[in-house]
Amino acid sequence: MNQSEFNNHKGMLVTMMGISPEFYVDFNRWYDREHMEERAAIPGFITSARYEVVRGFPQYFCLYRTRSLNVFCSEAYRQAFQHQTPWSVTNLGRMKDCARRVCAIVNQTGFGTAGWISVLRLGRPAGDGDLALIAEFSKAAQAMDGVIATRLLVPSPELSGPLPTEDTRNRLLDPILVIDATSEPTAVAAGELVRSKLETDTKHLSVFRLLWELRNEDLLDK
Repeated sequence: MNQSEFNNHKGMLVTMMGISPEFYVDFNRWYDREHMEERAAIPGFITSARYEVVRGFPQYFCLYRTRSLNVFCSEAYRQAFQHQTPWSVTNLGRMKDCARRVCAIVNQTGFGTAGWISVLRLGRPAGDGDLALIAEFSKAAQAMDGVIATRLLVPSPELSGPLPTEDTRNRLLDPILVIDATSEPTAVAAGELVRSKLETDTKHLSVFRLLWELRNEDLLDK
């Protein structure tokens, strides 16, 4: 796949982070009252969604879906990324255990957004055939009752600049599989099914519950 074909895939910005208890209230108020809307309003963004961990790591997981990976090369995104509000700068500096990945959605089964997601990282650089295997195992997960969608995300090294407090030592841009499910037990079972087939470590599998989702079109009613 050449770079042009890769960039034309639908995009997904993935951010992961934790926050210390003393900053918890202000951090969540900022995310809910400012940051979600700022990102959802960028032309080409489809949805912004926040999740909280129930099993695994990290504390928070966020997904921003876009019409293509090219959105992250747009002037509108560049302006939003480079001109953060003071509130944003403060809370971005408070994040811990954080990571930022700009990804192409290279394979998808099903459709929609559910209340639970299982997130599986490969845990190593993708080798020959790994993406095909994950796509194949995703079909098995999709066949489970309660699984409504799977999305295989491949990070772009050029676009995945780190967050301000991200630890860049041994930074790994590995594929990420996101499985949407209608219950926590289903999310756990589906993630474990794929993890066991890939023979990856259990530490690379986490489960999150949806806090809320904001669609770009929701802002038309503002």
